[in-house]
Amino acid sequence: MSARTKARKRALDILFSADVRGEEVSVSLAAAAARAANEPSRQSSWLYAREIVDGIIDHRDEIDEQITTHSRDWKLERMPAVDRALLRIAAWEILYNDEVPTAVAIDEAVELAKELSTEDSGAFVHGVLARIDRSR
Repeated sequence: MSARTKARKRALDILFSADVRGEEVSVSLAAAAARAANEPSRQSSWLYAREIVDGIIDHRDEIDEQITTHSRDWKLERMPAVDRALLRIAAWEILYNDEVPTAVAIDEAVELAKELSTEDSGAFVHGVLARIDRSR
């Protein structure tokens, strides 16, 4: 597994944890940073995970607006928490990180959705992200 794939999973953990606990993402990010500081093996994936989460914090309103606009009648609050976090991660990569090819951002999100969420999540995540990409 690549360092960026691990970083996406770490970012997912941070976003999901904040969502489920009803806390600010910055609180979950600070807790993850403290854990990462004590585990040198996490360093390679930690830097990109933090970049993702910081980017989502900085652009949350725009990212959520894109997800809501392109989710076709699905309110953000009704989506499974895993799907919501994955959509935010991939949308940030598509919209704000030119270093990641769009196809990679979408594929990574879809694979994680298939692995970690509902039976229909992979197709749902793919559809939303593809529409976000086409709208740019």
